[in-house]
Amino acid sequence: MSDQRPDGDDRRQETRSRGRPRSHSRQDTSTARNEAADAARLGELVRELESLDDIDELLEVIVHAAVGMVPGAEEGSMSELRQRRTVVHRAASGAVAKLVDALMTEIGEGPCLDAAFGDRVIRVDDMTADGRWPTFTARAAEAGVRSMLSFPLYVQDNDLGALNLYAATPNAFTDEAEHLGLIFATHAAITIAGAQRLGQLQGALASREVIGQAVGILIERHGIDTARAFATLVRYSQDTNRKLRDVAADIVRSALARNERGSKG
Repeated sequence: MSDQRPDGDDRRQETRSRGRPRSHSRQDTSTARNEAADAARLGELVRELESLDDIDELLEVIVHAAVGMVPGAEEGSMSELRQRRTVVHRAASGAVAKLVDALMTEIGEGPCLDAAFGDRVIRVDDMTADGRWPTFTARAAEAGVRSMLSFPLYVQDNDLGALNLYAATPNAFTDEAEHLGLIFATHAAITIAGAQRLGQLQGALASREVIGQAVGILIERHGIDTARAFATLVRYSQDTNRKLRDVAADIVRSALARNERGSKG
């Protein structure tokens, strides 16, 4: 049996064949390393966001963080959807973002509105070549914006609005940028929803406390029991067509002012 060895060309081809998987492996390792870095940055950001209890500050931080994290983004903004009908622009990273947001509100069309109402990511690669919103894209291009990404912000079936990212150059956002932005927007939506629920809970607790104080003042002032004091408070609210907590707050403020005058006298 003859001993057949590969000639020079065969050996070179074999070497190149063995080399290709190793090159591909290095690319996979680099991609995995980048994804791990993005995940770590996102984790740090989520922890920072959870420490904020002011909703306006939270939105500002989210917008600036998105601009810093998503490749290609130069400016950003946050829009809130109220009662599933009206989009209110809440935060922006700069003057251009504010201007473009105002344009969408004025014209009544644009990527942000479609993202918010349609629960889908909207990407514009070039404002001068996109015909979906002709009036908006023309004016946005005049304002200096050529690329845009809009991500819906929602938790389950509760629409919250949209996160918008802008760039001055066409084709600024890649598929990878869109993917990273979507992950970011998902975490942002959950954080915003949690902050809103916390704010509602804190408001409810504050209302309950002031109503309890008002009931106590009426009990002491009129010598009545708790049920009659609460019924009196409800009647005041109905007669003046004001919220119960507002009427209660007036009673508490009036009592505090009276006590202060008495202490000075």
